[in-house]
Amino acid sequence: MAESNFIDYVKILCRSGKGGAGSRHYHRAKYVPKGGPDGGDGGRGGHIILHGNRNIWTLLHLRYQRHIFATDGQSGGANRSFGKDGEDRIIEVPIGTTVFDAETGEFLCEVTEDNQEIKLLRGGKGGLGNCHFATPTNQAPRYAQPGEPAIEKAVVLELKLLGDVGLVGFPNAGKSTLLSSISAARPKIADYPFTTMEPSLGIVQYRDGRSFTMADIPGIIEGASEGKGLGLRFLRHIERNAVLLFMIPADTNDIKKDYEILLNELREFNPELMDKSRILAITKSDMLDDELREEMMNELPEGVQTVFISSVTGFGLTELKDLLWREINDENNKIVSTITHRPLDIRHRVEEEDDFIFEPEPIDDDEDLLLTDEDWNDEFWEEESSVNPDR
Repeated sequence: MAESNFIDYVKILCRSGKGGAGSRHYHRAKYVPKGGPDGGDGGRGGHIILHGNRNIWTLLHLRYQRHIFATDGQSGGANRSFGKDGEDRIIEVPIGTTVFDAETGEFLCEVTEDNQEIKLLRGGKGGLGNCHFATPTNQAPRYAQPGEPAIEKAVVLELKLLGDVGLVGFPNAGKSTLLSSISAARPKIADYPFTTMEPSLGIVQYRDGRSFTMADIPGIIEGASEGKGLGLRFLRHIERNAVLLFMIPADTNDIKKDYEILLNELREFNPELMDKSRILAITKSDMLDDELREEMMNELPEGVQTVFISSVTGFGLTELKDLLWREINDENNKIVSTITHRPLDIRHRVEEEDDFIFEPEPIDDDEDLLLTDEDWNDEFWEEESSVNPDR
């Protein structure tokens, strides 16, 4: 993965801007005696915003930009001058990006549409100037609100490919060969395990100009849920697929056992994957004659549609595409817009990303404020609504 440009997991530190302080200024003019308080409000801090971009297919650009800070709002000025708002920071992410809290693993949000915007961290509100606190009994208030503090959070961004069909199988089961045979994708193919080190997405052409997408992930082995092999890190890329295509080679010793092992690894990763439609493809079937295929029919697992295929000779590929197309367009298999995301399990995290050491810049408080951080509470905002209900 170190040599690849496909980055689907990154940990970054985000910080919104703090609000500007309200001004404690008093109007001073030669011919205006007792001008009174005229301190302006502080500007709000900048937001951290996620923006979906269909032209981006990886999180590579965020690997080299680990600290994303919005600017602070400026303080208010004299003559009720408002402070300038802080500049927002927009993070461009590919469609299918999910965000988790890096500390707790809690799911925060997801970006599933082009040009979709999500406010990840809200900028602090600007403080009110002393002009808002003038009353008949207190005509010269000597205090103003400080701005709300910034919000700082370390987050993990995961990319989950959006596809119709997800390929699941052991290493060297023929997943990459199938993808290269029925689509224009050209994944790396070799005769050794774990040739596929990163997910691939291909568009499969169907009849009458129709098409569907197919996602290939690295092979799974028994014990992947415990961290063996490449673990379950890449299974996130099939969570959004409508149909799961299990691929088991014809020369395996026990098809039922291999199928149950793959099914159990998916269950360990996310139990909701068990609700997806499943199809079993017996690959490398060009080694079998009709008699052997009839004998193997009794060894197949029950309750799952099965098709014999050969990506090299093209045997059974038309039947496979017909079956996949019917399952994809089945109303019961439509991809729902709301997906329940599992928390970020420690077993599925990327060690080299989590070991990244953050050195955040210190947040200095304004020195000219009469109110300390302990004075900042909701009573000021309640008083604001009572003094100036139109604000």
